[in-house]
Parts: sequence; C-alpha cells; structure tokens
Amino acid sequence: MNPFKLSVDALEKKARAIRRRIIVLNAESPAGGHTGADLSLVELLTALYFRILNCSPSQQDSETRDIYIQSKGHAVGGYYCVLAEAGFIPVDWLATYQHADSHLPGHPVRHKTPGVELNTGALGHGLPVAVGLALAAKRSHSPRRVFVVTGDGELAEGSNWEAALVAAHYGLDNLIIINDKNNLQLAGPTKEIMNTDPLDEKWRAFGMAVTTCQGNDMADVVATLEGLKPEGKPHVVIANTTKGAGISFIQGRAEWHHRVPKGEEIQLALEELKDE
Repeated sequence: MNPFKLSVDALEKKARAIRRRIIVLNAESPAGGHTGADLSLVELLTALYFRILNCSPSQQDSETRDIYIQSKGHAVGGYYCVLAEAGFIPVDWLATYQHADSHLPGHPVRHKTPGVELNTGALGHGLPVAVGLALAAKRSHSPRRVFVVTGDGELAEGSNWEAALVAAHYGLDNLIIINDKNNLQLAGPTKEIMNTDPLDEKWRAFGMAVTTCQGNDMADVVATLEGLKPEGKPHVVIANTTKGAGISFIQGRAEWHHRVPKGEEIQLALEELKDE
C-alpha cells in the first residue's frame, strides 16, 4: 500500500512543487543537468511515488515492495526531487547535486542514494534488469511489481527488445514498462534520428499489452496506471509527454535536453510554476 495515496488534485499540486525543485536543483548544479528530460516525467514519477507504488522509506528492505527503475538515468534530477518530496532522502541534499562526494551524482547510483534501486545511465540497461527482477518475483510467488521508465530515444538500443522477448516469453504481467515519449533527444527529434513509430504496434508484436496515455495529464496518468488489468503478459504504457513540460520557454525545445536555466530564466520559470 502506498503511504500517501494522494488525490489527483493533490498530485497536481505536488507535481508543481517538484518542478520548482527541479529548476533550482539544475540552476545550482556545478555540472548542469537535463532540465527538459527531468520535466517531462514529473507527472509519471509523482503518480508512482505518491499513489501507485507499494514502497516507502520504511519499506526499503521489504521483500514485497514494488521496484521502480529509471532506465533513462540522465533524468535523475527529477528523480531526486521526487525522492526528497517522498522522504527517501533529506531535502537539503538537493543543494549538493553533482558536487564532489555528493549523495546525488549525475546518474542514479544505488549505494549513494537511498531509494535508488539500480545504477542507470548507460541507456538500454534498465529494462533488462527489470525483466530479471520481475521473473525472480514470479518464481518466488512475490506480489512485487516492477516498474521501469524508458526514454523514447533509448528504445534505439537493441537490449530493450531482447529484454521484451524474454518478458513476453515468461508472461511477466508484474512488469510495467512506461515509455516517456517526449519525441526529442540530445541531437533533435527522435523520429529523425531513429524512428520507432508505430511504437504501439512494435510492442504488441513483441507480445505486450499496450496502453497509451497523456503523460503530462495527471488524471490520465493515474487512470491509466490504476486501470491496468492482468492479461498474462507484460504491460507497456506509452506516455505521450512534452520535453520540458510545464515551462513555456523550455517545453518542446531540444536544446533543453542538457541545458539549465540561468539568470532571469530561473525567476521566469519559478513565476510560471506558482501554485494556482
């Protein structure tokens, strides 16, 4: 059971607070950050940690806790802000993001950050590990579910599709793959760099149960994740998102993949993110 179980309205307010933290976190980091990627998955992570996942700071050693793996490890800034809001790490750690000897390095590292389940950053690694964890849970009759978020550019890595074959072969319906489909990556539009569309048909051909949602619409995210039904096969949720969602001068712009707000941009962003 999730200890928060926030309403959709409360989740939306929480997501706005997390976006404010992301802006400050990246602006103050000595090594920059991935602002656009951080912002695109805010609703997904907020819904997971404050309503969906059976995990909490007090359950970190539980054999039945749900597992979350962020395969798109470069979006770790948003992940850290969610972990801080949920009580896995102290909020004051956020000011140390990417500093020397910080608990919060530029990609997730399990032994450094409470709540992080897997070191990620080399794209294409998170899903294969998630498949192994889901298979282990099945074989030990655990109620555990395994959630993994991938980027859409990341799906050009063939290891994802090898893992998908295994997941479908073993009927891992305790595995939920969420594609953060923001259509942009480091060098430009994903479809121009390595087109994976029609993505839903590809996943179905690999044996998955596929659902699509608007990934920056909290109500749709919650309804989709809570509406997944056992079908004897892994679930894929294609979450259509906007890179940099929530801030007018950042969203939908590829250059914000690895750029941070500076100067007056910080205040402009925070002004847009005031509670309504």
